[in-house]
Amino acid sequence: MKFDSILSEINGFGKFQIKLVLIQILSRITLPGHFLLNNFMAAVPTHHCDVNALANGDVFGNLTLSQKLAVGVPVQQDGALSSCQMFSKPQYQHLSGSKSGEDALTVQCQNGWVYDNSTFKSTLVTEWDLVCSRKWMNKATAAIFFIGVMFGAPVFGFLGDRFGRRPLLLVSYLTSLTFAVLSAFSTSYVMFVIMRFFTGMSLAGISIISIVLNVEWFSVENRTFSGVIISLDWTFGNWLLAGIAYCVNEWRMLILTVTSPLILAIIAWRWLPESARWLMANGKADAAHFYIMKCAEMNNRSKSMATITPRALIESAEAETGPMKYTFVDLFRTSEIRKLAICSGIVWYGVAFTYYGISLNITGFGLNPYLTQFIFASIELPMKIGVYFFLEKVGRRYGEMGTLLLTGLCLFINIFVSKEKWVVRTIVAVLGKSMSEASFTIMYLFTTELYPTVIRQNSLGYTSFLARLGVSISPLIMLLEDVWHVLPAVTYCAVAVVSGLVASLLPETLNTQLPELIEDIEKPR
Repeated sequence: MKFDSILSEINGFGKFQIKLVLIQILSRITLPGHFLLNNFMAAVPTHHCDVNALANGDVFGNLTLSQKLAVGVPVQQDGALSSCQMFSKPQYQHLSGSKSGEDALTVQCQNGWVYDNSTFKSTLVTEWDLVCSRKWMNKATAAIFFIGVMFGAPVFGFLGDRFGRRPLLLVSYLTSLTFAVLSAFSTSYVMFVIMRFFTGMSLAGISIISIVLNVEWFSVENRTFSGVIISLDWTFGNWLLAGIAYCVNEWRMLILTVTSPLILAIIAWRWLPESARWLMANGKADAAHFYIMKCAEMNNRSKSMATITPRALIESAEAETGPMKYTFVDLFRTSEIRKLAICSGIVWYGVAFTYYGISLNITGFGLNPYLTQFIFASIELPMKIGVYFFLEKVGRRYGEMGTLLLTGLCLFINIFVSKEKWVVRTIVAVLGKSMSEASFTIMYLFTTELYPTVIRQNSLGYTSFLARLGVSISPLIMLLEDVWHVLPAVTYCAVAVVSGLVASLLPETLNTQLPELIEDIEKPR
């Protein structure tokens, strides 16, 4: 008996599934809090060299702050004070408006920096002076975090398929909480990036296992809804991040605050069910029957369990799965699943690379970062509602292809819009962000439907690995603006378009049963 047939008997969308989604919210709302944390934790306040090192007598000491800056810091072409340069000697003639000495010798900041703390009380930048020649270290904090997510994805994918969804979720909760707290109490930059690496590695388990657990408990006709509804956790988490960051502008407390929901998730874990689909695929029919019975009772379908006995499940599991254990190698063992793995991996790389290229660069639109973050989060809700109806009518393949190509179009348009037209830039950026978010939502659901149960967690681990590879590179692409100011946007645009075209090679999964075995993939679909 196929598990989809069992779900149709006991109701594939009832109180049991609603409880599952609500419990998962507690952990999943922390994901955007950490994945987009660098927008606030690593924000770069306005800064200039500390000119007190120029003091060489009573004259300098008697000057006001604005006068000290006038004689100590050169002015850039846009009228702003230089962030990384200072005069080697005080230029007192500037006080009288004299232009002489404009070519005075300038040097790198000699005594540190002074930061504007009106928006952010403290950030990683102000903590360890990650500006000027050290600005790459600030970008590296995001890259290292996502490298941790990248390595965590295949690890938790493999372990989730081997030992089950439920126990690995608890491991993810505990390790994520531990390493996040340790990162908040870091005493050095090196300690911080190491703790962020392991935090990202641990959060990968929550990211990929939770969505698989949810989808595996929903019936065929409700699977689209399950994929979209769980993606709303990301939207709620985005809103929460914008509000928390506005209220908590000290980076250590910010980390602790966005991580705190994991405490509730650990408490609620005891009510989280294991995937009966996974239990059946691994020959654990008695445990599967236990959770199926719970689902039937909560959904008021106990009468349907009369014909669903542990013995029937054992016979079904043995007939369908056999004793074979599956690994990542099986993703490339046969022709059809190999094609699937290659194409979905490329699309995942493009989806994540583009999404975080937009999401981690929320400045330059004429708005403060909190408002920009809130607007970016708000556009996701109507977009995801639209995605639900689109997926139900048109399907996954055309939805994924269309959203990626439209994302690329928005990025292309903004290349030609000047920064002075910040209203237009913001509107186009918000549209691009919404299309990119839609592509992410569709691809998570699409991936869980494409791969069979026996390697579903492995496959999501593999695709998530490639996605996080793209994410870890994405923040560093912004450093290319020093080569050519539009090169980052051109790069994001090109990746979005190419991955959108590759998405057209994937098979449609609308209204199809979830495959259980690799053999189901090799059959004509």
